[in-house]
Amino acid sequence: MAESSDTPLARLKKLGLTLPAAAAPVANYVPFVRAGALLFISGQLPLSVNGVDPAHRGKLGAGVSLENGQSAARQAALNVLAQANAATGDLAKLRAVRLGGYVNSAPDFASLPQVVNGASDLIAAVLGENGKHARFAVGVAQLPLDAAVEVEGIFEILA
Repeated sequence: MAESSDTPLARLKKLGLTLPAAAAPVANYVPFVRAGALLFISGQLPLSVNGVDPAHRGKLGAGVSLENGQSAARQAALNVLAQANAATGDLAKLRAVRLGGYVNSAPDFASLPQVVNGASDLIAAVLGENGKHARFAVGVAQLPLDAAVEVEGIFEILA
């Protein structure tokens, strides 16, 4: 049976993307927790293809461009989806509720929402109508491994 062209995995493929392996925790936490019909995904970094090092490091507004920040947010969101897929086995079972974006930024960098749009746009493109979500975007002084962005997510698991 051919895969429908209107599934999250088909949409990923159309975008030229594949889900990476879900990253293992690097400290005393779990990558996701299910509470009833809600799935909480721990913050994900924009890990490179080796799955260990961030693909984008540094501060937005101090050496990292807006475009690279958006790319970092997109990669971090892809890692959020990888964790969600590991938790449920099927991205089609999910509706995005909220994304949180942490941007490693210089104190005067004001384009935080535009950076996190990289994550929001990817989630919406992959999950379609189920990808519309509430969101926050905040600037922080530092992130683990000097990553440019970290993204977390909350999803509803549909019946």
